[in-house]
Amino acid sequence: MPQPRLLLIDDEPVLADYLANAARACGFEPIICEQDDDFRKTFISEQPEMVALDLGMPVDGVELTRFLADQKYRGPVLIVSGFDRRVLESAFRLGEALGLTMVGPVEKPVRLEVLEDLLSKLRATLVP
Repeated sequence: MPQPRLLLIDDEPVLADYLANAARACGFEPIICEQDDDFRKTFISEQPEMVALDLGMPVDGVELTRFLADQKYRGPVLIVSGFDRRVLESAFRLGEALGLTMVGPVEKPVRLEVLEDLLSKLRATLVP
């Protein structure tokens, strides 16, 4: 059975690997992007079942949220960021208002157990 693809964007390689390893442990095939252009191209070519966004990128994570809405994306969108909780919740509400299926938000640094629990629950919703 193929694993659902989790497309994630984070400009910090160590944190991207941390999230990718947690996703792999939960049955996802992680795809890591560090730049917004790569994210957009990979999103279109791979059509991932789930997306994880870091808001604190050189490009605004909210801009990528709008891109996903423009693409009529229906998979879960997880926000993982070190921003203040109010900023995370605002981005979450914006995603919902744009019609996205938002999950999280998760504040960095996130404990591995918390991340794996969330990803496992989301993975279960993606299995036919």
